[in-house]
Formats: sequence, structure tokens, C-alpha cells
Amino acid sequence: MFVHNVFFWLKEKDNAEAREQLLAGIKSLEAIESIESVYIGTPAATRRPVIDATYDFAEILVFADEAAHDVYQVHPLHKKFVDENAHLWEKVLIYDVEA
Repeated sequence: MFVHNVFFWLKEKDNAEAREQLLAGIKSLEAIESIESVYIGTPAATRRPVIDATYDFAEILVFADEAAHDVYQVHPLHKKFVDENAHLWEKVLIYDVEA
């Protein structure tokens, strides 16, 4: 199993339109066939010193393996998402996990 964890920080945190656009863009990725499971959300209410809750959105994508992830990376929907939404975020961090 290959788990692709992506965290997004908006440039304009108080811009509701930008927030809605980014969320819609993230959700559009669910249509990519090589993804087995998708989880999209915002920081949980838990607060402890070891928790980073500064991000605005997270997407957790589960793939069968790294090859399926590689299909996702070059998929037209993924490229469209980046092209149409990259201007909205100031930072993206990705943590890939082999499980």
C-alpha cells in the first residue's frame, strides 16, 4: 500500500472564495481511477505540542502501490488541479508512506 499525504496552506486564509475553490479542486482528484481511497479534511480540534494544525486542508490518498501513485501524478486531472489551483496556496507538504 502507498499512502500519499498532502497538506495545503492557503495564501489568503480568510478568503472564502479561495478556500472553496481549493477544496473543490482537491475533491476533483477523487475521480482519478488509480486511487483506492480518499480522505479530505481540515485540522482536527486536538491541540498538543507535537501536532501541527497550521495547514488549511489535507488530502490522504491511498494507492495499491507506488506504480498506481505514479499514474496519479501524470493524470490529466492532477495536472489540471495544479494548473488551476497552485496560485491559491503558499505552501504544500507531502509525506509519502509505504505501508
